[in-house]
Amino acid sequence: MTELHLWLRHEARTTERRTPIVPDDARRLVGHGVELTVEESPQRVFSIEEYEAAGCRVAPAGSWVTAPRDAVVLGLKELPDDPAGLTHRHIFFGHAYKGQPGAADLLGRFAAGGGALFDLEYLVDDTGRRLAAFGFWAGYLGAALAVLRHRGRLRAPLTPTTKEDLDETLKPEATDAEFAGLVIGALGRSGRGARAAFATAGADPTCWDLAETRDLDRAALLRHDVMVNAVLATSPVPPFLRAQDLDAPDRRLRTLCDVTCDVGSPLNVLPVYDETTSWDVPVRRLRDEPPLDLIAIDNLPSLLPLESSTDFSAALLPHLIDFGVSGAWGRCLDRFREASRAHGLDKGEFLDH
Repeated sequence: MTELHLWLRHEARTTERRTPIVPDDARRLVGHGVELTVEESPQRVFSIEEYEAAGCRVAPAGSWVTAPRDAVVLGLKELPDDPAGLTHRHIFFGHAYKGQPGAADLLGRFAAGGGALFDLEYLVDDTGRRLAAFGFWAGYLGAALAVLRHRGRLRAPLTPTTKEDLDETLKPEATDAEFAGLVIGALGRSGRGARAAFATAGADPTCWDLAETRDLDRAALLRHDVMVNAVLATSPVPPFLRAQDLDAPDRRLRTLCDVTCDVGSPLNVLPVYDETTSWDVPVRRLRDEPPLDLIAIDNLPSLLPLESSTDFSAALLPHLIDFGVSGAWGRCLDRFREASRAHGLDKGEFLDH
């Protein structure tokens, strides 16, 4: 294997406590000959001392901008706005290939600096299945928050917790009324997580997937009290909910959680809201009469940072050990170039090494 220098960056988003590589897996990477630099981060769920003990080098937060050019910068969420030109190879969730707001700007920064994006969303096997994902925990938390809101027990601002503590709040109480839940995309990772959270809450939701959404019965959808959307569309499909559905006089739906948060994308299956919610303000009221509340938080797994990071890191580890420009990583690079060409940015100057 070509000598690899990974640079684990601090996450600029203050509510992001996850990490793509946990200390135990960092130790395994070092054991495989990978040079691993880890930036200090006051919010990461694991301390910098744990990484140092695993054999990693330590660097100040944000110092990736001056890292050696051959270093591969590893993170999860969006980059800070500077520098304007990105010279490194970056691994993170870019959210820039489906026409999302800011996509052209991000890809333009790579074109300006000569770097490349290996988007973790497109790290897939030869059948298109994602190789490392936070989907289960996104679905679990999405359903958990929706149930807590429906039962009047969701407290803001949200703070990171453990699964044990979260499950304790989810357990049904004697005064809790029964409700009809719905999970759309029930067979995927996020859908499985949502179903598990409903089960912890003592609920047995209706489960829809491809078969039920090909010819969507919106009237049946609106007869549920709580809905969790766990569908990440990759091609245009009719929206699951439209503005006129929210105004239907017989709408029973009261709580909607959109795990996918595809706001601004032409592939958005829930074009009934225009901005996500947050840890500080997790719920947005879409309709007053009858009430309909929305939860749409785009980093849900960070509320369970230990569990979600540990699972993700275990899945990503073998692929980092085999990092290169062929196989799954080659498919990532091809997808980056395809998106760049679509924006008129690909001049064949992106890093291949």
